[in-house]
Amino acid sequence: MKETVKKRWTNPARYGVTLLKWVLIGALIGGIGGVVGALFHIGVDHAAELRVEHPWVLYLLPVVGIAIAGLYRLTKTEGKGTNDIIDSVHFGAEIPWLLVPVIFLSTILTHLGGGSAGREGAALQIGGGIGYRTGRLLRLGEKELPLATLCGMSGVFAALFGTPMAATIFALEVVSVGVMHYAGLVPCLVSALSAYLIAGLMSVPPTRFTVVMPGLEISLLLRAAILAILCSLVSILFCRIIHGVEHLLAHWFKNSFLRVALGGAVLVVLTLLLGTDYNGAGMEVIDRAVAGEAFGWAWLLKILFTALTIGSGFKGGEVVPSFFVGATFGCVAGSLLGLPAGMGAAIGMICVFCGAVNCPIASVFLSIELFGAEGILYFALGCAISYLLSGYCGLYSSQTIVYSKMRTEMVNINPR
Repeated sequence: MKETVKKRWTNPARYGVTLLKWVLIGALIGGIGGVVGALFHIGVDHAAELRVEHPWVLYLLPVVGIAIAGLYRLTKTEGKGTNDIIDSVHFGAEIPWLLVPVIFLSTILTHLGGGSAGREGAALQIGGGIGYRTGRLLRLGEKELPLATLCGMSGVFAALFGTPMAATIFALEVVSVGVMHYAGLVPCLVSALSAYLIAGLMSVPPTRFTVVMPGLEISLLLRAAILAILCSLVSILFCRIIHGVEHLLAHWFKNSFLRVALGGAVLVVLTLLLGTDYNGAGMEVIDRAVAGEAFGWAWLLKILFTALTIGSGFKGGEVVPSFFVGATFGCVAGSLLGLPAGMGAAIGMICVFCGAVNCPIASVFLSIELFGAEGILYFALGCAISYLLSGYCGLYSSQTIVYSKMRTEMVNINPR
């Protein structure tokens, strides 16, 4: 009996069939995710351009918020978000099919009105929904359906940012920190590559930054380590304020329509007082920070704008805002530490992201795809420090940190 089982699992043909199966499934999900992700990217960009061309659109932000709340109420998807996608991978929880078009449209509306949000939170939800529903249509088993969900997450993430390696590892790492589903390497990578190539064919440019990273020097390495320590504290502050404002607003204003309308009104007032740098994703400000130009408190103001946006009920994501926070903080703090401003911005951007999502390996791959491999040792050291010192904070409460950050023991803690 044991010999029969052994032969069954060591039969090369079985692995070959599995490889072919997941290459085809990954390519299918990635193809769908690439088209949808590219359309989503184009939609968000057009919404932002329209807001810039017609500044009066900002005053419609409370109305836009009410429309978003109504859309979620109408489709019975209130309260559904990225945490539900992670739960689907963990426990096989069902993902409502309406979540994909709802988050797609709601995020575009948020950017149109001037809410401070990113795109990747929506990307994980859109991708996870596409992967899950495709897996259901293909009648995948209980153990295979989570892999299809991960495929979708990596595919749409790669389509939006043009970072297929980071998208692959991020999807595998973000669910259970410390334990990767290595069975998902082939399907997620195939999905990410397919989506990346399709997005390129649809004229969606990959996200890239140009920064000169100096050769390895002990003095610069020490300064980068100090910056990473500071960035870990910023990542904790970022997560605490995001979650704290969300909980407070939900407690104070039970009615979702009133909450989002008031939040939109406050954002309009803040924009009139502080300018438009903090509306939308803020990629222009990130570009300036990497070029060595950043306002000293821009990072803190971005946290405030993003917390109000997400907490009041607008839709989007927190990852690009974390890029903004990290780049602007790193530019200023890095200069004070004696680092080149652009180098500080790049390290800050990756380290704050790493601390916020608890994904050090994905963060290192992200640094390579965004900035090149020249500064990989600076980024690797920064990610290791930021991951450790950020503790058990994180953006996603459904994420599970399986192993302790301090000892070789299992802890199974959800970020808080």
